[in-house]
Amino acid sequence: MSSTEGFSDFFYSAPDGLRLHARVYGAANSGHWPVACLPGLTRNARDFHELALYLSTRSPVPRKVVAFDYRGRGQSAYDPDVSHYNVGVEAGDILAGLAALGIEEAAFIGTSRGGLIIHVLGALRPAALKAIVLNDIGPVIEPAGLAHIQSYLERAPKAKTFAELVNAQRSVHGKDFPVLTDADWTRMVGALYRETNQGVVPDFDPKLVDTVANLDLSQPLPALWPQFDALAAIPLLTIRGANSRLLSADTMRQMREHHPAMETITVDGQGHAPFLETGSLPGDIAAFLDRAER
Repeated sequence: MSSTEGFSDFFYSAPDGLRLHARVYGAANSGHWPVACLPGLTRNARDFHELALYLSTRSPVPRKVVAFDYRGRGQSAYDPDVSHYNVGVEAGDILAGLAALGIEEAAFIGTSRGGLIIHVLGALRPAALKAIVLNDIGPVIEPAGLAHIQSYLERAPKAKTFAELVNAQRSVHGKDFPVLTDADWTRMVGALYRETNQGVVPDFDPKLVDTVANLDLSQPLPALWPQFDALAAIPLLTIRGANSRLLSADTMRQMREHHPAMETITVDGQGHAPFLETGSLPGDIAAFLDRAER
């Protein structure tokens, strides 16, 4: 484990031997539930940096936080078999990482694909889930939202500098995120891209794009209501961007019917998926975790 400001890098082996990475924030054992952070499809642990710092050091109840890089993202190794880039394999990787850290149960925060992985974890290891925060994801995925993801991954902005990428990302996503500041856009680009000898590139295996490009959105996507219903006894907070194309307001209403105790937050001026470090969200998430643990 190498120490860096605010966190340590943790490397471990997946069940199939692939070398995977996570960031670990906070005390080894605070006496409170640890938090596992699961990012979106092409995202990585850096997305959670500011939130993890808040939960581990600034919250009234400091917690250990583990933010994961899935295989093929961030500092985790790329998989030579592209078929392994799926939520089932990735859920197994998360369980392996928690086991390597000696964590048997945790609160889970899942953005987009991370929330789908939480649904799978509910089937594989329900006892591991003490509380859940779903960030702009639910059991029903709107095809229009996936089509939007397909489109921008296929036409991902190519630029030579981080400044050019900030402008490119704002031009693509700005209508869905009118409230974001220059600092927010800069932080987002810093989390998504890395510098190499070939210039600035997205920090994920390019083959990941194929897994989304091959989806046939003319067919209805399978809903995950049985998996969601299996989470009914677990404290749950669902966060939705008011401009989200992936999680509809109607699906969130149905989620509350299935899980009457579910708490909800709608984030004005943001789309898919809200930046969890912005506005009151860090404090809101910390307060939810504290209530759930009590």
